[in-house]
Amino acid sequence: MRRTFADAAGQPGRRGFIALAGAAASTRVWAQSPPVIGYLGSESPERYASRLAAFREGLADSGLAEGRNVAVEYRWADGQYNRLPALAKELAGLSPTVIVAPGGAEVALAAKSATTKIPIVFEMGGDPVALGVVESLSQPGGNMTGVSSLSVEVSRKRLEFMREVRPTAGRFTFAVNPRSPTSESQTKNLQAAATALGVELIVLKASAEAEFEALFTTTRSEGAGGLVFSSDPYFAYRSQQLAALAVQHKVAAITQSRDFPLAGGLMSYGGDFSQSHRQAGRHAGRILKGEKPSELPVQRVTKVELVINLKAAADLGIAVPLSLLTSADRVIE
Repeated sequence: MRRTFADAAGQPGRRGFIALAGAAASTRVWAQSPPVIGYLGSESPERYASRLAAFREGLADSGLAEGRNVAVEYRWADGQYNRLPALAKELAGLSPTVIVAPGGAEVALAAKSATTKIPIVFEMGGDPVALGVVESLSQPGGNMTGVSSLSVEVSRKRLEFMREVRPTAGRFTFAVNPRSPTSESQTKNLQAAATALGVELIVLKASAEAEFEALFTTTRSEGAGGLVFSSDPYFAYRSQQLAALAVQHKVAAITQSRDFPLAGGLMSYGGDFSQSHRQAGRHAGRILKGEKPSELPVQRVTKVELVINLKAAADLGIAVPLSLLTSADRVIE
């Protein structure tokens, strides 16, 4: 069953700039040289591989192909999010036709700080209006538009699902990245959910890989029924590492990314990143063909997917309720 909510190729080089020989940057005209996309990534091309594939599909929907009729200049922060503002300014200094800032609020806000003139297409799981990225979803205003999913909004559902598989547990842990612009709102959301469920919530913070293992050892030492991850790109892009730790420490955990249960973790619940990145490609294509970001509504990707790994459940001694299994978008045997 699909859960929805109502609406409101090869990997690139790290600085892969493909342009027609001899084309002057100041005269980027379709007939003479391809338009240029500045692409700002918070991680590496390897971690973005599946997202990049979806983005290119979105460009293809507009009849665009990298290296044929559009050029892309990439900048990668390699997980060092404090580098994003400088990388965004570097891209803006190249005067691309449009800047694409996918992968979360941190990337969007860095791009926003770099230019008020170059069109920007963002992709994030949070609310772009609440974060001050756009004026409204229908009329963004300014130079930014993009795509927003429901990953942040449904964070509390992860705690509810964890309680369903561990109904007798009175305590759960919640992992949050304190550097995320949405960390405070997600923590308040989860604390409210915990109160409604009548359980205790222990908030754990992690903003570096070296802090990951403590999330799982603390969950065990506190006797918590499971570990719930906030929606955060830093966690999502490290799903395999988190899944390995969950298996090693025998901890029931749920994240936003399907990559987590695919790698051996218990569950995931969050927005469909393939759909949101593809839509970001479509938005970029529409701007390249002349539409203004101020008049191009922010696209809300409303599909939310629940993925359950039954092997992980069995290893943890968890009998997943039939009601949860029948509502899952994917069950891994």
